[in-house]
Amino acid sequence: MHNDPKTLNEEKPFGQLRNFFWPVHRHEHRKLVPLFVLFLLIPFIYHLLRCMKVALVVGGDAGSHAGASVIPFLKVWGVLPGAVVLTYFFTLLANRFNRAQVFYIVVLFFLSFFACFTLFLHPNHQLLELVLLPEWLSKVLPQGFQGLIAAIRYWPTSLFYILSELWGSVIIAMLLWGYVNEVTTLGEAKRFYAIFTLAANMSGIFSGQVAQLMVFKEVNVLLPFGNTAWEQTVLMQIALIMVLGAIILGLFWWLNKYVFVEHQASLPATKLFTRKKKNAISLMASFQYLARSRYMLYIAVIVVGYNIVYNLADVVWTDQMNIKMAGDSAAINRYMNNVTSITGIFATFSALFLSGNVIRRFGWKATAMITPLIWLAMGIGVFGCMMFQANETVTGALLQLFGLPIQSLILLFGSAQICLGRASKYTVFDESKEIAFIPLSKEEQRKGKAVVDGIGSRFGKAGGSLLIQILLVTCLNLSNALPYIAVLFFVVLFLWIYAVQGLGNCVKQSVDRDQSSNESADTPADISMPLGQIQNLVKAEGATAA
Repeated sequence: MHNDPKTLNEEKPFGQLRNFFWPVHRHEHRKLVPLFVLFLLIPFIYHLLRCMKVALVVGGDAGSHAGASVIPFLKVWGVLPGAVVLTYFFTLLANRFNRAQVFYIVVLFFLSFFACFTLFLHPNHQLLELVLLPEWLSKVLPQGFQGLIAAIRYWPTSLFYILSELWGSVIIAMLLWGYVNEVTTLGEAKRFYAIFTLAANMSGIFSGQVAQLMVFKEVNVLLPFGNTAWEQTVLMQIALIMVLGAIILGLFWWLNKYVFVEHQASLPATKLFTRKKKNAISLMASFQYLARSRYMLYIAVIVVGYNIVYNLADVVWTDQMNIKMAGDSAAINRYMNNVTSITGIFATFSALFLSGNVIRRFGWKATAMITPLIWLAMGIGVFGCMMFQANETVTGALLQLFGLPIQSLILLFGSAQICLGRASKYTVFDESKEIAFIPLSKEEQRKGKAVVDGIGSRFGKAGGSLLIQILLVTCLNLSNALPYIAVLFFVVLFLWIYAVQGLGNCVKQSVDRDQSSNESADTPADISMPLGQIQNLVKAEGATAA
């Protein structure tokens, strides 16, 4: 591991193909390969959990029986407080233990809950359901709160949903990326982070296909556990998660013992969770800063817009999938795993061949416009089909054109929207967002990222769910609320597109101004050079933000 820096700096440059696919020196494999596997396995578990949690809470097999209307309430009143509570307790852990010990404790906490859910909570879900409190709430609350009441009544599956969602924000964003940011130099980050992101994208492909092998349509007599096919499916997938969790802990132990032993000893125990005070910014100060900076306001609208659009579309898609699958948890899980694999394929292809090339050839505005246009095109398909669902003339014409009944066509457009939308988010959206910070000064970058991250996380992720809750309470159920959801969806989308247009003009002005400055200083302006390196730089910036 410990090589002479002079020797490392004098190593031969990579060839063209090696530089594109695997810009890693031989002595770096000992460090990169285990990290690469971690970036495969940890998101792999997240994809498994994401498909299972939706099937559990919306399906009829030990689910909430409330359909997709339960999800907005879980996101706002479960996931959001859960993230605050867990972050607080993990910060306390970080003050007592070193980085490696915190990682072990947190991962073991999640794995212990999933084991408890599989062995005790899920098999006994009927005995554990709350009855008196939900019945009383159903009498005093309007019908639109049925999703919240169901979340309380079927609390074991609600708790599984919350912790499955937090696996992504806590284990991936906080622990994994926090760990990698500490043990990776800037020079390595420019080469490694694109590889790590590629591994995370590929994990979706593998998880979807592996999970398909564990979704049983009928009871498997060869398995000594589970009374139903769905129980056997849950047990098998959780068992796989436990095995992968053990491998993750083993890899992490090996890295700290044999690769990062000296680096580990030099780190303070609190580095993982503490933030520099100069980067902290209050909510009120965030709004004041946005009011003074049109540039940052555009970025904030883009980030918040994506989160709201995604949440609105995701609930509609989940509801239509639940209707199509008639509440069959196994069928929902199987379908979502297919969607996960297809999303991973699109994201991997985009990361390899599109994201860097598009921005070099067509510029920032065209790249940033890809994601909202995908949501717009697929949204027209989804809501357009739903609008004419009762019109026999239109449905007949669509059947002849696409060869699919209207319900299947709605689900097809919704699935394409989720696949392409998520894939573009993981690549061109994140890339263009981070590039937008580059023309700013270092101080503006730090303050701007703090503002955008704060506004985006607090209002973007919860905004869509809150809006749906308001509509559910007003319209009594999700079906009645769909026209209003469609209006909100397109209004937010057009605001997002308007912000991209405005920010694109600002970015172009900044680039032109820098180019003019270089030319006036008799220095050749090489705009293509930073754009050529931008993909790896964005991964470093994006990981630091996470």
